[in-house]
Amino acid sequence: MNEAARVLQLLAERGHTLAVAESLTGGLVAAELTGVPGASKTFRGSVTAYATALKEQLLGVDGTLLAERGAVDPEVALQMAAGVRGRLGADWGIATTGVAGPDPQDGQPVGTVYVAVAGPAGAGAGAGKVASLRLNGDRAEIRSESVRSVLELLRELLGDELSENARAQDTEQNGGD
Repeated sequence: MNEAARVLQLLAERGHTLAVAESLTGGLVAAELTGVPGASKTFRGSVTAYATALKEQLLGVDGTLLAERGAVDPEVALQMAAGVRGRLGADWGIATTGVAGPDPQDGQPVGTVYVAVAGPAGAGAGAGKVASLRLNGDRAEIRSESVRSVLELLRELLGDELSENARAQDTEQNGGD
C-alpha cells in the first residue's frame, strides 16, 4: 500500500478529513491522494498557492512573516497547514513549501523544503508539526520526495506504527541514517 492509500485509510478509520496546501509541489500531493479509489471519503480538497501573495490571501499566512522571512520558512509551512485546515473545514491540514530549483529562492538553496501538519488538539499534532528537509536531486526528485515526506509526517502523527517500522528497515537497508 502506498503512502497516500495508507494515510487515507488511517483517516477513514478515525472518521477524519484532510485538506492540502501546496506550493513547490504544485498539486502533486492532491494528485497522489485523489489517485486512490475512495479518496473522497476523507479528502476535502486543496489549495495550490504557488505565488507568495496567495499564501496570505487564501491561506491566512501572516503577511509580516512572509515579508520578513519569505515563503520558504518552517512557520510559513505550519501556517499554511493550519490555514487550509480551517478554510476547507478539515480535521487535518498538510502543507509543502520550499525550493525545487533550478535557482535559489528567498535566500534558500535548492532542496530546502518544509512540510507541515496541523491537526486537532490531542490527536498527535496539537498545534502542528514541521519537518525541515534538505533534499538532493533534480526538480522532479525534490518535488516527489516532498510529497512522500508530507504524507509520511501525517502518517506518523496519525499514530501509524507501520511507518516507524518501515523507516527502521529502510535505515538498515541503506546503511544507517
